[in-house]
Amino acid sequence: MDHIEALKYIRESLKFGSILGLERIEGLLERMDNPHRKLKYVHVAGTNGKGSTVAFISSILMAAGYRVGTYTSPSIERFNERIRVNGEDIENEAIARITSDIRGHIDSIESEGLENPTEFEITTALAFKYFLDKACDIVVLEVGLGGRLDSTNIIESPEVCVITTIDYDHIEILGNTLSQIASEKAGIIKQGSDVVIYPQDEEAEKVIYQKADSVGAKVRKAEFESIHILASDVFSQTFNYRELTGLTIRLAGLHQTRNASVAIEAAKLLKEKGWVIDEASIRRGLESARWPGRFELLSEEPIFIADGAHNSQGVAMLRGNLEQLFPDRKITFIMGVLADKDYTKMIGEMAPIAQRFITVDVDNKRALPCEELAEIIEEMDMEAIAAHDVHTAIRLAILLAGNDGVICSFGSLYYVGKVREYFKKSL
Repeated sequence: MDHIEALKYIRESLKFGSILGLERIEGLLERMDNPHRKLKYVHVAGTNGKGSTVAFISSILMAAGYRVGTYTSPSIERFNERIRVNGEDIENEAIARITSDIRGHIDSIESEGLENPTEFEITTALAFKYFLDKACDIVVLEVGLGGRLDSTNIIESPEVCVITTIDYDHIEILGNTLSQIASEKAGIIKQGSDVVIYPQDEEAEKVIYQKADSVGAKVRKAEFESIHILASDVFSQTFNYRELTGLTIRLAGLHQTRNASVAIEAAKLLKEKGWVIDEASIRRGLESARWPGRFELLSEEPIFIADGAHNSQGVAMLRGNLEQLFPDRKITFIMGVLADKDYTKMIGEMAPIAQRFITVDVDNKRALPCEELAEIIEEMDMEAIAAHDVHTAIRLAILLAGNDGVICSFGSLYYVGKVREYFKKSL
């Protein structure tokens, strides 16, 4: 099996769907000699901000001299980026070698009439084995969906749990109240692990504190009132947080200073547990952190920002950032969405600052066709053009907005890679 065959094998397992539960991955990992039990973790759950927070924490730990595994989803441009060690993507050779071994175990599982692992479960098992092979000191592990029954939650007690913002998303799976959703996210909290949380709605926080109390976990909440922004533009931000002054991050948007403060608190908890992390490591780590497709500036003439916001909370944050950086400007939006998202609310959120919308097709079986999205926008009395292809949409947006315009793509992470690909080819 070469890496092309390995990736095809992994992707073909999508036919088994996305099914929550730990039984399948537990059985697979048992046959692999339980690599996950030989690693240490920071486990990160939440609705929005997981990826950026993972990037900040990983970067701080690398700056402190540790060998750090990072597991995220979905991929933006290629599968390999989901599994990284010290910022380097997993090698094709490792994908082929480990997946070949996994396939042998799955053949045995199938022969015994047991349930086949899903695509995400296979990828998670692949990541655990790779991180062990690479002798990672610690793994920063992003939850795929929910928390309690997500396959990443097969791990035993992590060093620190992190819960980022909680909002209504995947309600058909996680529940339709904040309490229900928070309960699923809080499922990653285990005895022996401490917890850092992004300040939440009171309903969600109550659930998190109750779960932490039930297992004797200490909760530390980031102090957003202690964030004082000194300078902010589309390139970087400088701010104070509590006793730390003059911190710099290269991720734009007010919410990223908040995600950074969550990462700082996680680093402090790790230090209390014996990990050697000094102030200089926190500073270097924050400044060197990068996270593609999250309020990412891809062009200056015209200004083009790519953002993966795909639910109402994320889109509200995106609008706030656009209004802060481009006051009194109208934006040309490129939008593609999945059909199970609350896209009418997302459109309504952006309507007051929108010049026009250009809709695109998202490469996902759950995608809403761009013509249908354009019709919905037009019914809301706004200009909308269905462009189908992402690169065609970008060229049209640049033509219509002009060199002094502002363009922003949003709605789904599943087409951010194609947006970034366009600007890489244009260099």
